[in-house]
Amino acid sequence: MKFNAIPFHAALLACALISTGCGGNDGGGLKAPTATIDQATAATLTGRVLFEGTPPPAKLVKVDADPVCAAHATEEKAEVTQEVVVTDGKLANVFVYVSKGVTGIYAPPATAAVLDQQGCRYHPHVLGMVAGQKLQIKNSDPTLHNVHSSARSNEAFNLAQASQGMVAEKTFTTEEVMIPVSCDVHGWMRSYIGVLTHPFFAVTPADGSFTITGLPPGRYTLTAWHERYGEKQQEIEVKAKETKDVSFSYKGS
Repeated sequence: MKFNAIPFHAALLACALISTGCGGNDGGGLKAPTATIDQATAATLTGRVLFEGTPPPAKLVKVDADPVCAAHATEEKAEVTQEVVVTDGKLANVFVYVSKGVTGIYAPPATAAVLDQQGCRYHPHVLGMVAGQKLQIKNSDPTLHNVHSSARSNEAFNLAQASQGMVAEKTFTTEEVMIPVSCDVHGWMRSYIGVLTHPFFAVTPADGSFTITGLPPGRYTLTAWHERYGEKQQEIEVKAKETKDVSFSYKGS
């Protein structure tokens, strides 16, 4: 299997020069919340994201330039990276969200969303959050990482975290699906963040399941997003207190 070389030392030097985040919103300009969840009428969406066919092979990336990453490698001196994670015909890391039909702006959760760097990987790989919610970015590795967000609707940032235990905080103020996040030091590290003005979203785990609660009765467009296979949509209608099952299906080779 062919290895992809990582220009570690060059990236390390470039990242070391970044002492603070470049850009990033401070939470200003957010519109006041206008909507709340009525538990007396709220509906629920449940379902799974299925995968048909053969998933593409994983990539093997050389990581021994950084001993910390090499210690966590899944194979000798190499890291196995997978864009498509399939378990028993179910697809993980799919961002499922209501893309049309929600009215009003919902208050962000008081608790922060968390993006951690552990074992030279981002955890979670796909993350959903509400505009205005705090994002805590942690470095749990005893090595240099940098967090490079390629946001377009929000302000991008390029944040160095040189040592284990460092924590930074950022806020996205505008809806954006999806924001790619990468590490300029370790080129295989990828994560994606979906930012919405409401809480009606979920990310599928290994079993491909999702649950979205608190949805007001009405007609909506439900969208599933995957980093390799793109978007799929369904038009749905939910009634008061209804629990509706909705499934998506992607195909491999």
